[in-house]
Amino acid sequence: MTRLTSGVAMDAAHLPVPYEPVDLAKVVSGSPFTRYLDLDDGSGRTIGVWEHTPGVSRDVEADEVFVVLAGDARIEFDEPALPPIELRPGSVVRLEEGMKTVWTVRETLRKVYIAP
Repeated sequence: MTRLTSGVAMDAAHLPVPYEPVDLAKVVSGSPFTRYLDLDDGSGRTIGVWEHTPGVSRDVEADEVFVVLAGDARIEFDEPALPPIELRPGSVVRLEEGMKTVWTVRETLRKVYIAP
């Protein structure tokens, strides 16, 4: 975990974070990897940087708001039935705990997320 310090800037688009393969049970196609770095701001919230390489994977979401920094992707919702969302730099998205999603990442996606 990296500590966020008041008055100090971090370049979230370039923070080094180690990759991990996506759990095979979640992979739909391709060989995607993810990586994340939790950033501790002392508030008790979860703040971090997350990345997903090209490929398709399923997930069950946590409660979060995120901003896309880089990449190109699509989120489809298995549950609840909602229209798909296209993600590009600048997209701001709110996901609720328990949503069942399919992430199709065409270009490595990097986001900054905040969860309560």
